[in-house]
Amino acid sequence: MRKRQPPFRRRKLAKKLRKMRLDARMSIQEAAKALDKDVQALYRIEAAETRVDVHLVRSMMDLYDSYEPDLLDQVRDALKAGWWRAFGVDDQGYLDVETEAAMIREIALLTIPGLLQTEAYTRALFDAYHREHSKEWQDNQVAVRQFRQRRLTDPDNLLVLDAVIDEAALRKLVGGPVVMRAQLLHLIDMAALPNVTLRVLPADLGAHDGMSGGFTLLSFPDQDDSDLLYISYATGAMHIENEEELKAARLTFDHLAARALSPAESVALIERTLAE
Repeated sequence: MRKRQPPFRRRKLAKKLRKMRLDARMSIQEAAKALDKDVQALYRIEAAETRVDVHLVRSMMDLYDSYEPDLLDQVRDALKAGWWRAFGVDDQGYLDVETEAAMIREIALLTIPGLLQTEAYTRALFDAYHREHSKEWQDNQVAVRQFRQRRLTDPDNLLVLDAVIDEAALRKLVGGPVVMRAQLLHLIDMAALPNVTLRVLPADLGAHDGMSGGFTLLSFPDQDDSDLLYISYATGAMHIENEEELKAARLTFDHLAARALSPAESVALIERTLAE
């Protein structure tokens, strides 16, 4: 069975607690004994495999002689369930990291990025799934996607989106002509937002680096948090934080963005596609 990625906030907190111990020059055995904890239990906390409560973190701050004003609030936040849990969706851990991200760079090949989809387009995609799902399941999926999209226009929690879309995604008739026309019009509207950059890889470009598959790069407001590379596939997803792989993904994104049409040329192509 595939091991599920621990929640982002818990991973961030775990890294901080481990750093506090190391800065205090204490071994995990010494810390566990002083905290009256089993060594394996403390190891699992530092690996983000298990949750930690405010009482233990208070003891850690005293033991490590390290005080951070908002650390206990971070502990409380890490204990909260994600907003998407109320919808009962299995998102392969993506919503957890997107919720915390400040910027997203996405390569989309055959479908419009989820943050830029209309409701009708999203429903048409779900209707095409080979697995049958209830109307409640689809309604929940749509509601979650619409909730995510609010951040593109939320001045208090604005998300920056830089999307490179293959022209094939614009021409694939998802849901029929009426649905696709509304989707293309929506793309034009979203491309006008100051925090959204939309570029299209034209069909006449030929072969390009992105043909092996799309991906999403997420960056976070805290500079201590490394970028995350998210790649989904038919039966799951990968969360990659290895710096060499992140560097390769950034280079691929920059290369494709440079080969794509400019934002203005991309909108013009979408408008021509509409006219056709």
